[in-house]
Amino acid sequence: MLKPFLIAAALAFAPAAPAQFDPVVSDPAVDKTYPADIKAFVLPSHGSGMNAVMYTASRAGPHPTLLLLHGFPGNEQNLDLAQAARRAGWNVLTFHYRGSWGSQGEFSFANAAEDARTALAFLEAPANAAKFRIDRRRIAVAGHSMGGFMAAAAGAGDPRVAGLFLIDPWDLGGDARTLGNPAAANAWHEEVVGDLPPLATTEAKLTAELKAIPAGYDLATLTRSFGKRPVDIIGAERGGGAAETALLNAVRAGGNPLATGEIWPTDHSFSDHRIALARRLVAWLAALPPRT
Repeated sequence: MLKPFLIAAALAFAPAAPAQFDPVVSDPAVDKTYPADIKAFVLPSHGSGMNAVMYTASRAGPHPTLLLLHGFPGNEQNLDLAQAARRAGWNVLTFHYRGSWGSQGEFSFANAAEDARTALAFLEAPANAAKFRIDRRRIAVAGHSMGGFMAAAAGAGDPRVAGLFLIDPWDLGGDARTLGNPAAANAWHEEVVGDLPPLATTEAKLTAELKAIPAGYDLATLTRSFGKRPVDIIGAERGGGAAETALLNAVRAGGNPLATGEIWPTDHSFSDHRIALARRLVAWLAALPPRT
């Protein structure tokens, strides 16, 4: 029989029981046949080429796939969220809209909405699904700020999208109706001055486009038209704040029992809540049912 001190010594040097894998903070085991990878390519959109990157998950798949849309102009790319989703087994497609960050063409809000729909169609095409090992039953769209508006605009008209994840989304239609207020117009000017350098457009063009947005073309209308599919809206107190609470209430009042959301005590970029945001996204993706 082993003496007690020998048993203690053996336990001290025995390998620890493996902790449950957490894709938010841990790397997955390497699959040598189907390793995780990154593919940069040009995504065509209405005669122009957009800079795109596909983060492919490890293992044979097919994999659920997330379209991740950045905001205006896209200083925060949210690529930490892309990496966490990939570690959780999801492919992730990101891209720069036409006329932004070196992509060809002219930037406009209408073009960005078209570009989001183009990216969705790319993921849903059988040839691309085969190439990137995409499970076309489980395609979700996440968007931050302006990207949240574009996610809702693209997803609302596409019944194949399984869910929307909106990160402090910007309601372009709602803000457009405030531009007649001098304070709001000045705030918009100050925003654009800092955001124009990576965009192929002008302040005058963007302002005119905002003013021309018709009544009723707003984030609440788009998100309600997504129907009874899962929607998660995570707002920021120092960002959209009350507007995001109103959006969530409007979507729920529209009859969507799968609409969830919270307002967090952080800024528009979630600067001090990045791990929490990644954990929320990964958990929401894991629970997302496939489209039939």
